[in-house]
Amino acid sequence: MGAMLGLVCTVRLRDAPTTGRRTWWLVLAAWGIGGTSIWTMHFMAMLGFRVSGTQIRYDLGLTVASAVLAIVFVAIGLFIVGLGRPTAVKIVTGGVLTGLGVAAMHYTGMAAMRLNGRIEYDPLLVGVSVGIAIAAATVALWMAVRVRRPAAIVVSALVMGLAVNGMHFTGMFSMSAHLHGTPSRLGGVTAATLIVPIVFAVIVVAVGLAYALVAASTDEDRAGVAFLEAQIADRDAAAPAPAPARTGLRVTDAGRFNRPR
Repeated sequence: MGAMLGLVCTVRLRDAPTTGRRTWWLVLAAWGIGGTSIWTMHFMAMLGFRVSGTQIRYDLGLTVASAVLAIVFVAIGLFIVGLGRPTAVKIVTGGVLTGLGVAAMHYTGMAAMRLNGRIEYDPLLVGVSVGIAIAAATVALWMAVRVRRPAAIVVSALVMGLAVNGMHFTGMFSMSAHLHGTPSRLGGVTAATLIVPIVFAVIVVAVGLAYALVAASTDEDRAGVAFLEAQIADRDAAAPAPAPARTGLRVTDAGRFNRPR
């Protein structure tokens, strides 16, 4: 859903006639792809993660930072490919930067976990997950500048969703937890505390994006307005000049003013 809304916003971004509108659609696309599609999927899946023998809590500051990373780096990637004519160099450059940002988001979110133990990572699987993130981001940016038709947007959104899931679970598979012998007090908030605000935020953002897409004028709307304005201008130009207003008086030969009979 997030990828689909974000891709539709990128279509509007490419068609926007002014800098202000392009900035507006860039922000909405970054929220849709980076926030709803990537970060929300990542953290909702993390909330389902369990380690036997310990409770898991989450550092709120690092959790928010991971969301900001996803949105900002997607915005940077979209800005790079959307600035001027999209080229292969721009798409690859934007994809690498965005992929590294998505990987940073993922491991920042994992660093936000607090449990009664020590967390280690398999370097090989970490590298694979980063590679998947870069490949997925590059494909996503390529789709963002190429797709237009509804069917293509749906297929592209499914591909992006599968790629994001593949990166996330590869990163989770690279992690191993080694519990401490004695339990310790854990800081942070629980998964149950985070679920409600995350779901609420997703609903608000999705409804806001959908409303913005429905309310915004399209090329067809602008073309229709221009056609009507041209028709009105042509009609006004072809209309005869109005006759002079009558005063209701006439001048006789003697110079007297008499009212007409």
